[in-house]
Amino acid sequence: MTGELLIREMHNSDKPRERLINYGPDKLTNQELLAILINTGNRNESSISLANKILKDLQSVRELRDITFEELTAISGIGKAKAITILAFIELAVRMHTHSREEDKYIRSPKDVTDILMEKVRYYNQEHFIVLYLTTKNMVIEEKTLFIGSLNSSIVHPREIFREAVKRSAAAFVCVHNHPSGDPTPSQEDIEVTKRLKECGELIGVDFLDHIIIGDGKYVSLKEMNYI
Repeated sequence: MTGELLIREMHNSDKPRERLINYGPDKLTNQELLAILINTGNRNESSISLANKILKDLQSVRELRDITFEELTAISGIGKAKAITILAFIELAVRMHTHSREEDKYIRSPKDVTDILMEKVRYYNQEHFIVLYLTTKNMVIEEKTLFIGSLNSSIVHPREIFREAVKRSAAAFVCVHNHPSGDPTPSQEDIEVTKRLKECGELIGVDFLDHIIIGDGKYVSLKEMNYI
């Protein structure tokens, strides 16, 4: 035995489910919320103890979004069913942030872009280069991740971007990539890539509307900086 109270041994008012009902989910700790997902512990450990095992090596709870099935099931007491429940919840949380509305999405400003992608890309540990392809009315046709890795002119090939645009009969596109450092300030390479895509867009006849760099809760529009 660990010496820690099992859920069944707790006073009712201290149990995570009862605390959620009585005080609201925002009053629960990360461990308590995760314990509710885990649902049951085992003979020697409570669901809270298992939740602590999952969270103890994470720098912050947001790193939970990157945890894998293999990492979860490697933790003693976390079987397939518990791991699946946790991963399903994480994916649902991501979708709630990135797809807040089911209706068609239109791009009228940089904020429209970040409303779609901020919560999805701000925590990535690598740079992801994403293109939103648009109709003549700037409705999003497709969101496509084309490149992963440090952004440079050898990685970001205009031909890949415009090939996808032609395939989808897109009238315009917006490029987005993240800075894992959290600082969205454009590098010289970011600026060069932007200028190159602008020139190609003018030649091919597909409007390059913006290149947005996302940091940790912040973003920069290269159009607003007059690079497009």
